[in-house]
Amino acid sequence: MRALLLHAAARALPVLLVTAAVTFGLGAFAQQEPAELLLGEAATEEAVAALDHELGRDRPLPLQFASWLGHAVQGDLGESWFTGIAVTSTIAERLPVSMSIAGLALLIAVVLGASAGILAALRRGSWIDTAVTVTASTLATLPPFVVSIMLILLFGVAVPILPTGGYVPLAQDPSGWLACIILPAVALSLEAAADIARQLRTALVSTLEQNFVLGARLRGHSGARILLRHALPHAAGPALSVVGLQVPRLVGGAIIAEQIFSLPGLGLMAFEGATTGDMPVVLGAVMVIVLAVLLSTFVIDLLLTALHPQERIAARTERVPA
Repeated sequence: MRALLLHAAARALPVLLVTAAVTFGLGAFAQQEPAELLLGEAATEEAVAALDHELGRDRPLPLQFASWLGHAVQGDLGESWFTGIAVTSTIAERLPVSMSIAGLALLIAVVLGASAGILAALRRGSWIDTAVTVTASTLATLPPFVVSIMLILLFGVAVPILPTGGYVPLAQDPSGWLACIILPAVALSLEAAADIARQLRTALVSTLEQNFVLGARLRGHSGARILLRHALPHAAGPALSVVGLQVPRLVGGAIIAEQIFSLPGLGLMAFEGATTGDMPVVLGAVMVIVLAVLLSTFVIDLLLTALHPQERIAARTERVPA
């Protein structure tokens, strides 16, 4: 565990630093003047210069970035230039929306993809296997924004049973919360579910032909025991790797879904900050999104290690001096 933590930290810190530097640099060279937007008709050269000084935008870029970074490592992401509200407070309000969409999408993708992959593997060569393969191949070609539009037309226009915009907090109304995020979550989950189903089906078919599975059958173990205790733990590794690759897509897709379904999440926050040049807001949103992706990748690594402890033991043995 300690080695995994150190490896994750060594991998995450450069990513966070480079992401922050690139985002800051892009914002600095975007030629946006937030001072002019803030001042409006009163945006004289003297007033703009005074406000830029107040915001710290008249200093050299390296000093601006170093100042922001020094506060960020202490948990202070600054304040919005336009609202004066602390960025951390805004993120605390918006983060549950984005994580709700991405989290529910991941849950649907894993349950749907795993169920389809297992069913196809157990019915290999049958019409069920063919149907799962064809359906998965079709869903994998549909971009989430296309699925989002189709779901809006179906459940928001043709059969208007679900809201196509807005958000209700989970603590306020669980059923309303689920109704608000189910469509964007489903739209994001289908492509991931298709990839998981195809990968798990292929791995499970190969595993079921291994000698240890045949031995378990000869010992009289039930089909359910063989599947759950013997085959799935060995076949789940590749599917989990697919889940790890899909998590950044789901988080990124949640940002797009927030635009389509008018959900007040981090994606909409970052978009609004980028269009107005509100760099503290943009930096805060981007860093939290990247951190969420890195944490999810670390969790996937832990699960993979738990499924294949022999690889970890072998790695430790190789490090022991003779």
